[in-house]
Amino acid sequence: MKYSRLQYISSGKTPEEHYINIRLALVRGVSWIQIRIKHTADHEIDRLIKRVILLKEQFSFTLIINDYVSLANDAAVDGVHLGLGDMPVLEAKAILSPSKIIGGTANSTADVQQRIKEGCDYIGLGPLRYTETKEKLSPLLGFEGYRSVIKDLGSVPCPPIFAIGGIAKPDISRLRKIGLYGVALSKCIQANFTDEQHIEHLNTLLYGQEIENCR
Repeated sequence: MKYSRLQYISSGKTPEEHYINIRLALVRGVSWIQIRIKHTADHEIDRLIKRVILLKEQFSFTLIINDYVSLANDAAVDGVHLGLGDMPVLEAKAILSPSKIIGGTANSTADVQQRIKEGCDYIGLGPLRYTETKEKLSPLLGFEGYRSVIKDLGSVPCPPIFAIGGIAKPDISRLRKIGLYGVALSKCIQANFTDEQHIEHLNTLLYGQEIENCR
């Protein structure tokens, strides 16, 4: 499966805000959605997921759920994303059908190697810099951190690696040149919903130049 190079990670103060932001992202042309909502009752998250699934009647997109593996068995949910402190990947594989995508967070070369061994379908590597959208932030990588991880991996076969955490539009070309497959964004997308060409511009940066060592 060829993954979109642009992932939108939902955010908002309430499930309703998450829904509104997800719908606006889809309207603007995003084709990969990760629902990431914390400190919310399971029944509210379940309701949000069901509302987002209904959007598949209007839009074609990949739907990933962050952490809540038990809520991802719905046939219309494409997979889950697991943080380093979430359910182990192998345990999630035992619960989910083989067709489900499983992504995993990483913060170092060792984490990436762990995710490869676990059989993750893609890896979210970060954060690049400080971001308010995530609590208990891992140590910042910066551009040199990304460069070091990609260099350490060498020619080791691995799934697509996405840069995550505090990424802005001007960072994308630099991250692609380092060797990242794509980016996962939240604020960078939400802050530009009024710009009808913003997602197109982001995709131009992500797809405009194929980098030989991009994973």
